[in-house]
Amino acid sequence: MKLVNIDKNRYRSINNQMQIGLVALLIILSLVFGQLMIYFLGVKPIAGAESTGNFHLNFGGVILAVMVCSLLVRNLRHKPTFYEVYYVWQLKQLQNKIYRKLKAIQQAAKNNNRDALVILSFYYQSLALVYNLDNNTLTMSNVNNELDKLQQCIDAAGFTIDVDEFTPEMLQAF
Repeated sequence: MKLVNIDKNRYRSINNQMQIGLVALLIILSLVFGQLMIYFLGVKPIAGAESTGNFHLNFGGVILAVMVCSLLVRNLRHKPTFYEVYYVWQLKQLQNKIYRKLKAIQQAAKNNNRDALVILSFYYQSLALVYNLDNNTLTMSNVNNELDKLQQCIDAAGFTIDVDEFTPEMLQAF
């Protein structure tokens, strides 16, 4: 996966619209599906009686709404409008995979393993990209410090590292 420059304003706008739209759609569909299931399958309320016990039908409505929203996201993720949001989502998933192996990768980087240095370079630069897009300025200085330390390690080892050399398959060695 290559790092891509993304227009921050466009990304934030589309991401916010998508999140608000999905939450609204989930609420509306949950209510509609729940009510339809109660109407067709539920116990009719009796005046002055206790609860009708239609909780399971309401819950089923929520599950159906989640399924519809999941299908919608699955179909929309490849549309050009959602490119930035889907790209950042994939990048965050890849960062999570790297994070799970980070200790082993850092140990290998201390031993001047070139692949480990490439992975760390990609990891920290991708963190900087995502933190910038998400306005996460609190941890940006830590990422920049780690990038500086990594660059010193790369220079000391005599390597020339390009972040575009990274491939997800490199993680399998760790």
